[in-house]
Amino acid sequence: MEHTILVLTAAMPVYLIIVLGAVLRRTKTLTPEMDKGLMTMSVHLFLPCLVLDKMLGVELLRNASVVFSSAGIGFSMIVLAMGLAYVVARLLGYERGGGLRTFAASCGVQNYGFIAIPLMVYVFPNNDTALAVMFTHNLGVDVALWTVGIMLISGNSRPSWRSFIKGPIIAVVVGILMLQTRTDHLIPEVVTRAFSMLGFCAVPVSLLLVGTTMYDLARHVRLDWKVSTSGVLVRLAMVPLVILCLAKFLPLAPELKQVMIIQAAMPAGVFPIVISRHYGGRADIAIQVVVVTTVVSLISMPLIIALGMKWVLV
Repeated sequence: MEHTILVLTAAMPVYLIIVLGAVLRRTKTLTPEMDKGLMTMSVHLFLPCLVLDKMLGVELLRNASVVFSSAGIGFSMIVLAMGLAYVVARLLGYERGGGLRTFAASCGVQNYGFIAIPLMVYVFPNNDTALAVMFTHNLGVDVALWTVGIMLISGNSRPSWRSFIKGPIIAVVVGILMLQTRTDHLIPEVVTRAFSMLGFCAVPVSLLLVGTTMYDLARHVRLDWKVSTSGVLVRLAMVPLVILCLAKFLPLAPELKQVMIIQAAMPAGVFPIVISRHYGGRADIAIQVVVVTTVVSLISMPLIIALGMKWVLV
């Protein structure tokens, strides 16, 4: 119970800023026309600065095995979750053309950044090493999304390399290279302070955009109880159980275990909505999974994280 209250208290600022984003959209203070500029700044400026601010100087990431295990776990968890969701969907009667692949991708991809990063900060305060490991983990997630995720929904086995030219991915790669070559100490202090100041903007801006996105999606969602209940079952029950078991029994760094606990509790991410719209998937199913799992995660998230902290981190 103590862990649950701790996690719920840590998560409250995240929930409040997301709700504020929805209120700002509702009152037309933050309009859809403003989203593109804010998203561009968040993805290509604020988040890369946050990545570099938290990664550079972290001794643990000079260990190549930690880097590869973190990225490898990020990639593997996405692929495993998509595979599990695909099997469950087939058992429930989903078919190709009827949302099978979109459902699998939607349940397999968690909100690994915009909600997970601030929650990591609040649940494990003063642990920049764990946050740096999360960014390395997310590199593996990004690779899985732009390869396996797109191939699953589109059926295209040749994703474009241009998909990987994104601010956070580039920042992680640059950070790892500097850490491995020990050139990170050559960056002037005035530059690292700028990284810190700009990176500080990443969390609130990203969460506001999550709120506006959820408000827009909720207005268009048409609930199908089969999609909703099976989405919650897979994303918020079966996948977390698998991830927590891996975190418990695999010989991983404690910081990576902390990252896996946070990732296990995340609702579905919005990425499958985007690729389903562009690659012929069922966007309506992706929207349902995202909206319903996000709402239910307000209850399940503290419970899953509390379970992970009590069971895995012992």
